[in-house]
Amino acid sequence: MNWDQFDCLSFDCYGTLIDWEEGLLSALHPILKSHRVYAGDDALLELFAKAESEIEAGPYRSYRDVLEAVLSEIGGALRFEPSRHELKHFSLSVRDWPAFPDSAQALLALSTKYQLNILSNTDDDLFQFSERALKVKFDHVFTAQKIGSYKPAMRNFEYLTQNAGVPAHKILHVAQSLFHDIVPAKKAELSTVWVNRRKGKDGFGATLPAAAEPDLTVPDLRTLAVLAGTL
Repeated sequence: MNWDQFDCLSFDCYGTLIDWEEGLLSALHPILKSHRVYAGDDALLELFAKAESEIEAGPYRSYRDVLEAVLSEIGGALRFEPSRHELKHFSLSVRDWPAFPDSAQALLALSTKYQLNILSNTDDDLFQFSERALKVKFDHVFTAQKIGSYKPAMRNFEYLTQNAGVPAHKILHVAQSLFHDIVPAKKAELSTVWVNRRKGKDGFGATLPAAAEPDLTVPDLRTLAVLAGTL
């Protein structure tokens, strides 16, 4: 890969920079325990992936509302009814989802060479908590709230290319989710890096199964920064 051909790195946030699976499970476990319900982590993540993708494919609603609806769907599947308090707490849990240990240092290093953008399925104010955890200021933040739709909708990638301030061939899109990001980014003719955060784990976790051919695969963000010559 010719790293000098790119001026901008666009990042998915949740699953790529922020450990959303850890965040989701940490928020779900106490709720299930309060209802005396048990489900394995893989099953919970699969339930989440299915419900989230179906809800986000419908008419736009805030990510807070998406998470509340997802928890209701998980409750229906596992035969419990979450309380109003549990729904609200889960919808705000994004604020507490942790950054991957390598994210902040790698982003800081990459920012010395590239414009850094975010393309994320979230609300503006929820992302602000994640940006603080990542300890870097992004040049542009394109959220589902701004765009009015959720990835993998092509509209989101069209919005990115139209508003990044650089030509599309100068953008390298970096993401963990094949389903949400790599497949549609390739359709948009963007160069892509797959951050395979789930290497060594079974299944697709909190995303639906998908197949794609990224231009580069790395196990983490630190590796990306090293290959780019910034760390």
